[in-house]
Amino acid sequence: MESRLSQLTKRFVPTVITADTTGLSAGNRAALKELIAAAGVMDSLYLRQVWSGDQNLLAKLNADTSPAGQEMLRYFQINMGPWSKLDHDSAFVPGVPARPLGANYYPEDMSKEEFTTWVAGLAPADKEKATGFFTTIRRKPDHTLTMIPYSAEYKDLLDVAADHLRKAAALTDNGTLRDFIMKRATAFGTDDYYESDIAWMDLDSPIDVTIGPYETYMDGLFNYKAAFEAFIGIRDEAETAKLSSFAAHLQEIENSLPIDPKYRNPHLGAMAPIRVIDEVAIGGEAKSGVQTAAFNLPNDERIVQQRGSKRVMLRNVQEAKFNQILKPIAQIALDSMQRPLVAFDPFFTHILAHELMHGLGPHNIVVKGNATTVRQELKELYSSWEEAKADISGLFALQYLIDAGIVDKAMEQKMYVTYLAGIFRSIRFGITEAHGQGMALQFNYLLEHGAIEYNQGNGTFAIDFTKIGPATRDLTGIIMTVEAQGDYNAAKELLAKYAVVGPSLQSVLDKLAAIPVDIAPDFPLAK
Repeated sequence: MESRLSQLTKRFVPTVITADTTGLSAGNRAALKELIAAAGVMDSLYLRQVWSGDQNLLAKLNADTSPAGQEMLRYFQINMGPWSKLDHDSAFVPGVPARPLGANYYPEDMSKEEFTTWVAGLAPADKEKATGFFTTIRRKPDHTLTMIPYSAEYKDLLDVAADHLRKAAALTDNGTLRDFIMKRATAFGTDDYYESDIAWMDLDSPIDVTIGPYETYMDGLFNYKAAFEAFIGIRDEAETAKLSSFAAHLQEIENSLPIDPKYRNPHLGAMAPIRVIDEVAIGGEAKSGVQTAAFNLPNDERIVQQRGSKRVMLRNVQEAKFNQILKPIAQIALDSMQRPLVAFDPFFTHILAHELMHGLGPHNIVVKGNATTVRQELKELYSSWEEAKADISGLFALQYLIDAGIVDKAMEQKMYVTYLAGIFRSIRFGITEAHGQGMALQFNYLLEHGAIEYNQGNGTFAIDFTKIGPATRDLTGIIMTVEAQGDYNAAKELLAKYAVVGPSLQSVLDKLAAIPVDIAPDFPLAK
């Protein structure tokens, strides 16, 4: 009989992810090896951030050569820890405690109240560091709290990563790549990532590199602390040029957002670049659980305000997900008349729109007379809320472009039906995960308003094309207004109401049990 752990692992279908490197110069090929090595260091950094016992447990699993031990090791590597991300972070390794909400960023015995009280007594500069991306919180011998910068906490590993980056910089013949990785190597020792983030925005290279501490999903206490990760890829020049044409219309979209005009940004500034790449290696949080199909960085609100945010599309990952996951889901979950409308082009385009819309709408806001950010005000709800915003407003933006004749109207119905199939794919990640929770919110709102219809007779769902556009517009307005007002309580209430799995949704999810939830990538070039 198949073991329970084997059943869990089978939800991730092994998939080869590779790219064509023949167009790289000899110098860039040599640099690529060093960059892949630097990405590998992010694994160790991330494991240290996940849990204080993570690295010792991994060593123990590596030493266990029994079939059961190797199976446990494989699932540990998929999750980058002993908790199953698709199962509400339940432990799958015997003897492991519940996942600490604050990961290993904070003392495991620290409460939110203790941290909040401690921060309130700090000087303004220290308060900013304590709640910032790049400090860990530890206890002094007298048990009081203190902060340690990442550059000190992780110095041993950051020095190794920086050395690989400097070696790559000496090998590459691309000036923008050399500039970015040299500045990022310096930032690993200073915790000041601003200059290297600007250099990353300007990166114009056949090798695309994202490496450092970025996303805050793992900080379940406050959403403050950034996890280390890396994406190394080869740029797809043709697709990058095609998709960059969308950027010319973002101010128009911002100006038409369905929110009070006072919440719109009248000057988005210079449009940040869009890159389409094929992955060749990843590291750290990028390896953990469900694979990223696209990302939108940096998270520094100063840069977002000044320059916008850069979008990176992982085309080979998206194609793998579409073929391995989405198409089989559509055959079960969707009305038979709408299944033929599911296509890769609208799937790819909506992911692009999702990433574009992270950069639009409210970011820097004023609450009760105080300048703040949406991230700071929504706290631990921010990731789920922002993912929901990007999804639903991505549909709003594409509808705007279709109505303006910029995107072919032939995509309209395909876009909505492919989005619907994508909802089931994302919710299967679990509604404790930011993307899954955000999708559940959208699904239940659209179902309640008739934009999505459920056929109880055959257990399938369909889009009502007369209602989906208005409902999408309304939900975009609701979500962005909550962000503009920094209304934590409203966000919490709406998530409590809509981010749930009801009977009709559960009935379809049950039918999808045999379909893998995501890919487990194998990167031959990283070996």
